[in-house]
Amino acid sequence: MFNMHTVEAVTRPPSRRSLFHFTRAANLQGIAGLNTLLSSCQIDSRHTGTRRLVPVETNYAGHAVTVNAHLRIAEQMFDPSITQEQFRAFLDRHVFLWPTLRDCRKMIETYTRREPESRFAVLEFRAYSLLAAHYQAVRLSKYDSGSNPRFPASCSYKKSLAMFLPLPRFGMVEESGPVPRRPSEIREVLVQDRVDHISRHLLAVYVQNKEDIPDFRDVLKKEHMADHPEAPKEDMPHFREVRIRTFSDLYE
Repeated sequence: MFNMHTVEAVTRPPSRRSLFHFTRAANLQGIAGLNTLLSSCQIDSRHTGTRRLVPVETNYAGHAVTVNAHLRIAEQMFDPSITQEQFRAFLDRHVFLWPTLRDCRKMIETYTRREPESRFAVLEFRAYSLLAAHYQAVRLSKYDSGSNPRFPASCSYKKSLAMFLPLPRFGMVEESGPVPRRPSEIREVLVQDRVDHISRHLLAVYVQNKEDIPDFRDVLKKEHMADHPEAPKEDMPHFREVRIRTFSDLYE
């Protein structure tokens, strides 16, 4: 059952009123055309759980999509209750969102350093509306689940499914442990399978080069109208208010 107070608690701090999704600029046309963010498993389930050593280019519903590689994670980081393959399979079934601008910037810096020739993009969403719309499908993590800590041997936690807290249970955990107990401890937001109707939540799109998305708003508006043919015009999202910006704006 939806609990508005839980979502309000998560999004109350001013620095946590947006959610950020990091992707490749080449994926933007497909995202707009589908009006949806999809997990890698939804895009291509044939190799779920198998480590992708390099980005994989594929096709979904007529749209070209590039799925990121998995980062290497040291075996000693995993709890005995789970294998690396099982853990990756869980991650592959989720869409990842960053709850703060600081975490989003770290993602940008990591990938632009690793792939200086690639072009990336960030989508900014209203945190409250997106979490409310996907309430039962959301998991919260205290850690960056897909990365490898710098010093695995001295790390204070082990990776397992116990580190993912269902959003409806936020605020119910009393003892300190592997899941977040307060908004400041939420490092990562995961949504199972897909984030639908992104046009309802989208605030801004950030790119390295604005020419990467010349008609993004037009495509998104077309898909929204197809999804809601009976909607009165006054109920239509204000697509002109979706900001198109560059990465430099994320550092202002």
